[in-house]
Amino acid sequence: MVMLAEHYDYVIGGDPDRDSVDLAVVDTTTGGVRAHLADQADGPGYARMLTWARQQAPGRRMWALEGTGSFASGLVTTLAEAGEDVVEITGGKRGRGAKSDRLDAVQAARTALSREQQATPRARGLREALRMVLVTRQAVLVSRTKAINELKSLIVVAPEQLRARLRGCPLAKQLDRIEELTNSTDVSVEHRVSVLTLRSIAARIRFLVTQTAELDPELLRLVKAHPAGPALLAEPGVGPVVAAQLLVSWSHRGRVRSEAAFAALAGAAPLEASSGQKVRHRLNRGGDRNLNRALHTVAITRMRCHPETREYEARRTAQGKTHRDIRRSLKRALARRLYRRIQTATRPAATQPVQLPSAA
Repeated sequence: MVMLAEHYDYVIGGDPDRDSVDLAVVDTTTGGVRAHLADQADGPGYARMLTWARQQAPGRRMWALEGTGSFASGLVTTLAEAGEDVVEITGGKRGRGAKSDRLDAVQAARTALSREQQATPRARGLREALRMVLVTRQAVLVSRTKAINELKSLIVVAPEQLRARLRGCPLAKQLDRIEELTNSTDVSVEHRVSVLTLRSIAARIRFLVTQTAELDPELLRLVKAHPAGPALLAEPGVGPVVAAQLLVSWSHRGRVRSEAAFAALAGAAPLEASSGQKVRHRLNRGGDRNLNRALHTVAITRMRCHPETREYEARRTAQGKTHRDIRRSLKRALARRLYRRIQTATRPAATQPVQLPSAA
């Protein structure tokens, strides 16, 4: 195992919060703490941190930060622009002992020193744009579903005059008929308020539907702009939403070291649970559940309409496997295939040999 101390003289551990960042410089040779700093999490603060690091950790240094995709994202951007080496500390750095931001910063540095494989920070730019559209789209879908459920339940308890016009109709026709509803002076207060609330919920549903229609084309454009986007979209069962989630979870080359790690990240790799002479595996319920759901979507789509996958399902069924077991195996195979697709599409171009002029 190659130790981090062989490549760096100092590790700067960081514990970022919303408004401040605590830093600690750890000497990789002795493991001792060389200096501490706490500063504001803003542009001027990041500049002061970088100046302080150059003074306290001259030579070969590396930054070990937690939350590079959230509280530490601004600091990571500043460090990347300055050419600094940064790794991400993902959980497990806190024990049951004393707790403070200063101690967490020291622990982050020592955690980085103890690990063989270091995770590079999440990429920004196109990856962050995809993530923002995905998060917004998911929130819109949740709100739309909630509004539709509210509308359906309100129709059930509405006055019979209104319910008779709306029940049994598709949603689109219900929205049209609700917009046509009017109140007269001779209706009851229940009728008047029912019309008011129905129109309010219908307007909300139409607004959310419009938002989804605006986000979907933008998501497709972003996916196609990614080097691996066209290759993923060419895969059966992979649409823009699934492709975007795959790219966001993968992030960039170097963050996930292998297809096995990608499957583990997705929770698609079974966990060994053997004991004694009994050899078995159990379902992995951890990992990135959004990525797991994306693989699940591809799997059930292929099992329904992809000839090769249907042949695989028939063969495994004949071997005594259940539908659930087959789907889990397929998700593991898809994680391997799609990871390799992304890696191949994002492979750096080979350096062209330099053509030397011929001697006269």
